[in-house]
Amino acid sequence: MIDVRPARLTNPWLMLALAALTLQACSKGPGPTASGSRVYAADVTGAAKSCDVPSLSLTDGKTVTAAIKVTNDGGWCGITVAQPGPKPYASGLLTARPTHGKVFIHQVGDNTRIDYTPDRGFAGTDNFSVKLLPGEPVVHVTVTASK
Repeated sequence: MIDVRPARLTNPWLMLALAALTLQACSKGPGPTASGSRVYAADVTGAAKSCDVPSLSLTDGKTVTAAIKVTNDGGWCGITVAQPGPKPYASGLLTARPTHGKVFIHQVGDNTRIDYTPDRGFAGTDNFSVKLLPGEPVVHVTVTASK
């Protein structure tokens, strides 16, 4: 008869070393993305199932327009921007509020993300503007939300 039970680690020092290596690997968090910034689960939780956003290139003191399309399923749709480097903007000012949704401007890794969440049940067009600091580029956004 062949013994098919798994081998047991009987050396307590070896077991302790393996446990320490496992915990060390877990404590590092997620790895960097292709751009070098870290993205955590909290950064992507709650996103709309359908979110079509353009890639933007911002210039200090200039206004750029962006059109986004989002399916209103209760999730957010975000535009990602960054200063050269890349590095996030220090802050964002909502200079024109949306009529049918909410805007949240925050740092995600080395980027700044401008999230729009449509009001529950809203389908149609909405607009808002954000001024980023430093440099004061302005992003004017037109949103098309569908159900």
